[in-house]
Amino acid sequence: MTKTYRAVLAGTGGIADAHVRAVESTRGRVELAAAMDVDAARLRAFGERHPGRRLFADYAEMIREVRPDLVIIATPPATHVPMAVAAMEAGAHVWSEKPLCGSLAELDVLAAAERRTGRQITCVFQMRFASSTAHLRALATAGRLGRPLVAVCNTLWYRDASYYAVPWRGTWKSEFGGPTMGLGIHAMDHLLHLLGPWAEVRATAATLDRAIEVEDLSAALITFANRAAATVTNSALSPRQETYVRLDYQLATVELTHLYGYTKNHWRFTPAPGAPADLAAAWADFPPDVGSTHEAQLADLLAHLDAGTRPHTALEGVRPTLELLSAIYKSAFTGEVVRAGSIRPGDPFHAAVNGGGPRSPR
Repeated sequence: MTKTYRAVLAGTGGIADAHVRAVESTRGRVELAAAMDVDAARLRAFGERHPGRRLFADYAEMIREVRPDLVIIATPPATHVPMAVAAMEAGAHVWSEKPLCGSLAELDVLAAAERRTGRQITCVFQMRFASSTAHLRALATAGRLGRPLVAVCNTLWYRDASYYAVPWRGTWKSEFGGPTMGLGIHAMDHLLHLLGPWAEVRATAATLDRAIEVEDLSAALITFANRAAATVTNSALSPRQETYVRLDYQLATVELTHLYGYTKNHWRFTPAPGAPADLAAAWADFPPDVGSTHEAQLADLLAHLDAGTRPHTALEGVRPTLELLSAIYKSAFTGEVVRAGSIRPGDPFHAAVNGGGPRSPR
């Protein structure tokens, strides 16, 4: 059954316009009725760019006055969990920017709120939703590429002192981590979406060149359940910025190079010597091109809300990514090899990705 949804937006910073575009792409399926921000100037500027919405300085007041069906959360990370719980308790579904929360313990809090309210929360992981990614997954699932063997996943971005001058950035309490948690999370989530469950992690992290308490660099070696191995680098220190994902299958190398989003034109495909003659043609037979956008993910979310089903970016689909990030931090801080499923209640890295403060990367 096709429905319409009354939405509100919490947070009118840099990513807010992407959410407005996503709402507008639904052609009336979603109505953005209101927005809120604690920064009056930022809220006013948003209202000038996107007139016709009610504007609020107080989140609870907006929820109470508008009574939305869907709350879009685009505020600093430490506010995500309390805002999401309040929205679900008010009867709304939630679509939240990453990181969804700061620990596996907080993920459990969100799961309990879902069970209590009957509402659901999904995380913005738009890299999963490009049609080219679906195309690659279909070829891999059909066995056309052979087994995955080797992978590279690099988020090489640059964030200077002015970026970290924003008060909530650069701290464990409010940002939950550095480029591992706040930047590379998208590419790592994309990697897991392509390769499946991970098995164990060895990692290191450091604060090399930024006056922050979280890391500005991490590197990890990840072994997957299918025995493939991936190297992962997350950097806030790289002047020539690049997001790079490479997958070496038995029969082909598949590479994706972009920065903040991609289409089919950002991929490169190299068949292995002796690969089937029709493999390159099968790769080139793309479906209609849909980029890795908020619009694509919102369309998927609406289809699931209509059907009463769970999208793969619901909590159970987000947990493996947050478990991986928690494992990277635990390995970096302790020097241990961390296995999937081993970070459980009672482990300090279950309660906080840095194991509780104060801690600094090794």
